[in-house]
Amino acid sequence: MIGEALALFGAVLVLLSAIGVLRLGDVLARLHALAKASTLGVLLLLAGAAVNLRDLNDLTSVVLAGILHLLASPPASNMISRAVYLVEGVPDSALDERREPEPDHTV
Repeated sequence: MIGEALALFGAVLVLLSAIGVLRLGDVLARLHALAKASTLGVLLLLAGAAVNLRDLNDLTSVVLAGILHLLASPPASNMISRAVYLVEGVPDSALDERREPEPDHTV
């Protein structure tokens, strides 16, 4: 029962992540929705599978998949968002704390 609840909650988070990717406007917001919710959702799905598994070999495979996903997905999202930031910048509607202030040409 616990494994099924974890898997259901994880699937709902992955669904919400997919909806966020479709509904949000710019690339950085889409990546944020994808990175946060889908990582937690996949880990909850794997935890639900691990609770229901009985064989040690299957359990270690699921744990290894979760560790690899946790180590790979957030840094990959970070690198993609940094590449988008360097190429496109930040949309005008967002606050960019790293943007250089424009010089004041009034004399």
